[in-house]
Amino acid sequence: MIVEGIVTSMNAAGELNVAPMGPVVDEAMTTLLLRPFQTSRTYRNLKEHPVGVFHIVDDVLLLAQAAIGCVQTLPPTFPAEKIVGQVLRDACRWYEFEIETLDDSAERTSIQTRVVHVGRLRDFWGFNRAKHAVLEAAILATRLHLLPAEQVRQQWEWLRSPVEKTAGPRESQAFELLDDFVQRHYSREAR
Repeated sequence: MIVEGIVTSMNAAGELNVAPMGPVVDEAMTTLLLRPFQTSRTYRNLKEHPVGVFHIVDDVLLLAQAAIGCVQTLPPTFPAEKIVGQVLRDACRWYEFEIETLDDSAERTSIQTRVVHVGRLRDFWGFNRAKHAVLEAAILATRLHLLPAEQVRQQWEWLRSPVEKTAGPRESQAFELLDDFVQRHYSREAR
């Protein structure tokens, strides 16, 4: 099963990175299989510093910002308990992990991890239709280089409807941010 969330990782200098990630998890959430692209900062960080934190979050604005690389100000964090890492203060749950194996022989690295500590900060607020749509739009925005433009445009319009019908302010802001990102991407391609 794949669970969408956010991974925090640090490089050897201790600089924090916040990135969306959908690891393959076992039902007990004792292992995570991460599959970052080798061009990503998450990949570089985890190769340098083989521990991190996976977060279950319900803040789709943060997910959207992280997906397109525009987290202007790092969210509040506190130190992890069992690893040298940082936990997002506004997460619902967090899973501190250590890397067991890292296979970067393919374009997408396979990083098998073992969860060494679990923490809970609050209940998961839940996703309404708009939050689900923003989550899907954020994933789609990270795939623009892989998918035909017409397919993206069709899916984008389908995702817009639940946002317009059910979004709160943060979901609307997140979708607008992603929409601007996608429009800028296709304008650059048209030049």
